[in-house]
Amino acid sequence: MKTKIITAFLAAALLTAAFTGCNTSSDNSTTPETSAAASSDEAKLEKKTFNLGHLNSTAHLLGFVAKEEGFFEEEGLDVTLTLFSSAAELSSGLENDKLDVAFIGSVPTLTFQSQGHDLTIFGGEMTNGHGYVIKPEFVEGKTDWDVSILKGRNVASVKNSVQDAELQILLKDKGIEIGEGEDKVNIVYFDSQKDAYNALQNDSIDAASAYSPYTSLAESQGYKIVYRCSEEKLLENQPCCRQVAATEALAKYPNSYAAFERALIKAYKFTQENKEQTVKDVKKYIDIEEDLINTEVYGGYGSSVPDPDKQGTVTLKNSIVELGYAEDYDIDKLYNTDIYKNALESLIKENPGDKIYAELQKHFEEFE
Repeated sequence: MKTKIITAFLAAALLTAAFTGCNTSSDNSTTPETSAAASSDEAKLEKKTFNLGHLNSTAHLLGFVAKEEGFFEEEGLDVTLTLFSSAAELSSGLENDKLDVAFIGSVPTLTFQSQGHDLTIFGGEMTNGHGYVIKPEFVEGKTDWDVSILKGRNVASVKNSVQDAELQILLKDKGIEIGEGEDKVNIVYFDSQKDAYNALQNDSIDAASAYSPYTSLAESQGYKIVYRCSEEKLLENQPCCRQVAATEALAKYPNSYAAFERALIKAYKFTQENKEQTVKDVKKYIDIEEDLINTEVYGGYGSSVPDPDKQGTVTLKNSIVELGYAEDYDIDKLYNTDIYKNALESLIKENPGDKIYAELQKHFEEFE
């Protein structure tokens, strides 16, 4: 019987909240007391200018919303968002002090940590949201298929990525080997998800990995979805992108990172209460049709939640170690859940009756 790769992260209640929010505007007004508290906190910030690195993905919407809706500014931060093409570039940006925060996939983050990079996970950014697509001629006449449809095909992917690790997990479960041949899957690696997706235009590539929004974009262009990870039992509730910073920076600027986290938590609340505006905010950074953004954000295939989800990520780490993706290491030294915990507690104190914050608190306590 199949076993789930991520058994620790059972976020059904949280995902339900993520996709059942109404379209009413949230009340972002502040009382004189909270304004004074915010001013006091702002004065304590060790660093007010932040550079945030992200990928070309709807998965990183919390950063987009926090910027566009003024939540970073509310917290006293001047945040600049910069688009990068790969996890390796984001990691280098952190280590070269060009970035203060980066949204990086969980698998590359874990492998970087295992290789000795002094990078710490301090929050989450997305769960699930990726999969694989294939050219339509390879499923013509079929009504149902699984990852076995990739046998004998050349599949574009990105080495050291969540997408690649997931594919290997599914292939291993089916007893399918990686390599050339009719009964094997030939994985062809590219430097970025954009490159892997664009490779579908070549006759030599039959299928490709796809994180959001590439999956919906591919479907709109006539490609067929091989699978979405959210629909695979082995990949259920997969912690994907993480909030990552240099370990030294987190220790040096604790109040500033707490302010950053408060802004993302506020952004999450906004995404649950203001769907239409959230889609518009995302479109400013991911220039595709709004209906495709809506599918990726609210279609049930993934969720952008700031919870660090340590349990789920540790389980994923153990899985990629087993795959040979990374050497085993002590992840506790490079995982900080206090920033999120304290930020959320401060918002609950200011908004004691808020249901969304209460749901986040319940989830954090269960899955830290």
